[in-house]
Amino acid sequence: MTELTNVPALLLSRIRDVADYPEPGVMFKDITPLLADPEAFSALSDVLAGIARSTGATKIVGLEARGFILGAPVAVRAGLGFIPVRKAGKLPGATLSQAYDLEYGSAEIEIHAEDLTRDDRVLVIDDVLATGGTAEASVELVRRAGAEVAGLAVLMELTFLGGRQRLEAALAGAPLEALIAV
Repeated sequence: MTELTNVPALLLSRIRDVADYPEPGVMFKDITPLLADPEAFSALSDVLAGIARSTGATKIVGLEARGFILGAPVAVRAGLGFIPVRKAGKLPGATLSQAYDLEYGSAEIEIHAEDLTRDDRVLVIDDVLATGGTAEASVELVRRAGAEVAGLAVLMELTFLGGRQRLEAALAGAPLEALIAV
């Protein structure tokens, strides 16, 4: 097992930069090498589960799609339920939805209406915090479902895109934890 003080360096060493993807000028942060490494993936899950416990979370919300990959093992390790936040139209039954703006248009996310209650404290998990639009919409969706936001945790924050500043008001004092900041 990796010592917790070495986890950020281990995680960063397993993230691959892919130039000009998905379009020219973008440096994509590929986490698939991290997911393929059982030591790194396990260490990431352990640290995020510790954050979940420290915030008093009762549920984990994972954002489509890489937030599913990270959030599900965290929920299992922390002994919590897992709630997927999906793109609109992907969930059957009654849903709550939240629209948000993107640089190039708009999008919408959903959760099942009955998955969260006012008794829940929710830790929202995703892989990367970029501009913060999806995370902000997810926080709003959790609140609209009646639950309390315990915090937001991400593997990596792209600090130059200003997502943290965008989320300050939305989080209303709940912690934002980024294991790596680039």
